[in-house]
Amino acid sequence: MKAVITGATKGIGRAIAIKLFENGYDVILLARNIEELKKLQTELSSDGKTVLIYMVNCAIKNEVYNFLNAAEREFGFIDVLVNNVGAFLPGNLLDEDDEAFETQQQININSTYYFSKYFGKRMRDQKHGHIFNICSVASKFPVKNGGSYSVTKAAMLSLNHVLRQELAPHNVKVTAFLPGATKTSSWEGTTIPDEKFVQPEDIAETLFTILNLSKGVNVDEVLITPLDF
Repeated sequence: MKAVITGATKGIGRAIAIKLFENGYDVILLARNIEELKKLQTELSSDGKTVLIYMVNCAIKNEVYNFLNAAEREFGFIDVLVNNVGAFLPGNLLDEDDEAFETQQQININSTYYFSKYFGKRMRDQKHGHIFNICSVASKFPVKNGGSYSVTKAAMLSLNHVLRQELAPHNVKVTAFLPGATKTSSWEGTTIPDEKFVQPEDIAETLFTILNLSKGVNVDEVLITPLDF
C-alpha cells in the first residue's frame, strides 16, 4: 500500500505520515522545505518500507505538474492521497490584498484539484483508492478574520463532493475532514493550553480507522472540533 501526503512535514500531514508508515504503508511525502523532508525521512527510515520525499511548492502549478509527471515512472499507482497542504493568511476579505486570496486559492484549492485529478483518474482505472481532503470548519462556517481562507476552504469542500460523486461508481472513496482549532504551527506562540486543541494525532487516528472500514462504506465528512475551546 502506498500513500501520497502533501504538506507532510508539519502538523496534520506529519501525524498522518507517521501513522500510515507505522502501519505498513510506503509513503510519498511532499513539502516546500527539503531539510524538513530529509529529517522526517531519516526519522521514519526502516527496512522493507519506502519513504520518498519531494520538494514541491504547491502554490506553483509547474512544480506540482513536474512532480505529477515524475510520479508514474518513480512510484506508480498509489492507494491513498491525502490533500493536506494548506495556507491561512488572516485578514478581512474587503481589506486584504488580492495576493492573499490568490495565494490561498493556489494552495488550498488549485493544488487539491491538480493532485486529485491526476491520481483520481488512475484510481478510477484501477477501481480502487481513497482520497482524503483536509478541509476546515471554515468550509461551512466562515471564520472571523479569515475571509479568503474561508472562501477557498469552502471551494475545497465543494471539490470533495464532486470527486466523491464522480468516483463512487468506480469503487473509489473520497472523504473530507473538517477540523476545528488544531494544534499546528499556525498556533505557535499561543497561550491556550494544548489540551484545548484538537491534536494532529486525533485526525491521523480517525483517518486510519476510516481506511479500515468495510469495502462498501464511505465516510463523507468528518467534523472534528475541540470540546471546549
